[in-house]
Amino acid sequence: MTTMSDRYQSDSAQPDRRPTMKHVAALAGVGIKTVSRVMNKEPGVSEATQQKVLEATRQLNYQLDMAAGSLRRTGRQTLSLGLLLASVSNPFSAEIHRAIEDAAIVRGIAVFASSLDDEAERERPLVSTFLRRRVDGLILTTAAKSQAYLLPEINRNLPLVFIDREPVGIEADTVMTDNTEGAAGAARHLLAHGHRRLAYLGDRPDIQTAKLRRDGFMKELGHAGVATAGLPVVEGLHNEESAYRATIELLSSEEPPTAVFSSQNLVTLGVIRALRDRGANHRVALVGFDDYSLFDLLDPGVTVVAQHPERLGTLAAQRILARIDGDQSKAITYTVPSELIQRGSGELRPQQ
Repeated sequence: MTTMSDRYQSDSAQPDRRPTMKHVAALAGVGIKTVSRVMNKEPGVSEATQQKVLEATRQLNYQLDMAAGSLRRTGRQTLSLGLLLASVSNPFSAEIHRAIEDAAIVRGIAVFASSLDDEAERERPLVSTFLRRRVDGLILTTAAKSQAYLLPEINRNLPLVFIDREPVGIEADTVMTDNTEGAAGAARHLLAHGHRRLAYLGDRPDIQTAKLRRDGFMKELGHAGVATAGLPVVEGLHNEESAYRATIELLSSEEPPTAVFSSQNLVTLGVIRALRDRGANHRVALVGFDDYSLFDLLDPGVTVVAQHPERLGTLAAQRILARIDGDQSKAITYTVPSELIQRGSGELRPQQ
């Protein structure tokens, strides 16, 4: 005997087929109005019935359609994109956001943006929010260990592009900076200016970009013959204040570093403030990963490994729009080179 679940699985083989309330109601053995009440968190439904409905939604990977009326237009497009960024308040993310908006507005497409805050537990709920609005595509910065939960969306041909970090568990277009080479370039620069007592100050090690930058920096030191076993590596610095405290502690140690590499712009801000407070800004060299407004106006100006967020955003927008237009080519990773900008802080030599 063919069951409703069997019929739905057959229907879902069609790339653009999405589960509906009708499918959920049939699988749960309830009426469509009951499903609607549960999904909209309305009262009057027993706990047992709620659980049956929610289990059916999980089995079918059903998302509440909050844009059904707008799907009547040709092609069933909502003319919207979901954009998940590390933090919309960070200048790096803000520039990516602007570049994507500039490309999307030409097509009359709205961009809904949210901040991940690099918290893995925020990722899926935020993505689900976008999906409930039936966005035409997703551009995602991720923090969860795996993005395999998006396989049903890939099977339905939802356009996906990942930005700044590669996905795990699925294949999709990715646009990111060459973090490893950028950090290696910072190491080479400091070594070329005579430094051997260096310190690494980084973001949380579970963040993909932070790990790539640490590995690139440390491996380059090792290739140059610099012992890294006892080299200060301070990680988990996710804001200016924690970076400030870590730098003060390093400067107060018996053998303070003559040079610091900070792997994120907020970390760099904390390092700058600590160096200035201790009168070490003309004595301890500094190279930061990511540029920041006014870094060039400080004394000395801050040498940075600059990313190109506007280029990352433009490339991501081009890829998502191409996918929306029907591009079915194999997923590609686009790597954007970084740029070492010398302004003075990274060119200080160790004092004897």
